[in-house]
Amino acid sequence: MSNENANEKKILALEDIPGVGQKTLEKLRNAGFVDLMALATASVKELSEIVGEQTAIKLIEASRKALDIGFETAADVYERRKKVVRLTTGSKALDNLLGGGIETQAVTEFHGGFGCGKTQVGFQLAVNVQLPVSEGGLEGGCLFIDTEGTFRPERIRELAEAIGLDPDEALKNIVYARAYNTDHQILLVEKAAEIIKEKNIRLIIIDSVTSHFRAEYTGRGELAERQQKLNRHLHALQRLADVYNLAVYITNQVMARPDVLFGDPTAPVGGHVLGHFSTHRVYVRKSKSNTRIARIIDSPYLPEGEALFAITPEGIRDIE
Repeated sequence: MSNENANEKKILALEDIPGVGQKTLEKLRNAGFVDLMALATASVKELSEIVGEQTAIKLIEASRKALDIGFETAADVYERRKKVVRLTTGSKALDNLLGGGIETQAVTEFHGGFGCGKTQVGFQLAVNVQLPVSEGGLEGGCLFIDTEGTFRPERIRELAEAIGLDPDEALKNIVYARAYNTDHQILLVEKAAEIIKEKNIRLIIIDSVTSHFRAEYTGRGELAERQQKLNRHLHALQRLADVYNLAVYITNQVMARPDVLFGDPTAPVGGHVLGHFSTHRVYVRKSKSNTRIARIIDSPYLPEGEALFAITPEGIRDIE
């Protein structure tokens, strides 16, 4: 080995990349790039907006070389998939439909009409994630991004007490942010990496992911821009799920389809971008009383099926 190679500094963190100054490091961290994996999985285009194209190329190449990112065998992928764990919803029937619960390294989307229970499932997950792994939890915190003003800490307290958790501690383990527009929503996700490490976040919830996009981009003339922006936002979420082995739960609205004469006259917002992106898509609809019906719409390996669950004062439960 040459002296040059022997003396070469091993890259273990951002500050170890040769030629990266404090100002560049500060820009990267402010934009949410706090480790090598975040840089290695970034695109040149998004990084060049922060540090310039040539620096972006250099940073990405150095990070990928340090992490040895490239082709791998299916056996390697299988070993990585062994790290996937699942978070219970509180209902065994719903868990079984989802292959054991909401999985990490994936984005799970629940969509449905007003009052179908999407937000209630989110509240339950925000509490359940704090449970021990032996009880279906992930022993971590939750990052909750609220776009519609539906978050209720009082409900969190009720759900925590119902499963034996200290309600005050349960609230402290949920990091909350209200997103007021699409740019704010995107920024919150981009800056999430630092909070994820600091607060041991194992679950990200966005309720709902499409609300602001739907309100701000109206008409066919703005559709392309909306979908591009939404696509970038969703990929940032998936990158967080992969890098930190956490679960992402997003809710989505539905819109009416007046041209449909038979079957369900609604369709989820977000079009093909959201449809192709979500790892698991679940449609939820009301039944009688407090009963809800969940149906798998799309999944890479889960079979199509339905499950009944109930929304009770104690939370998401099985039908008695």
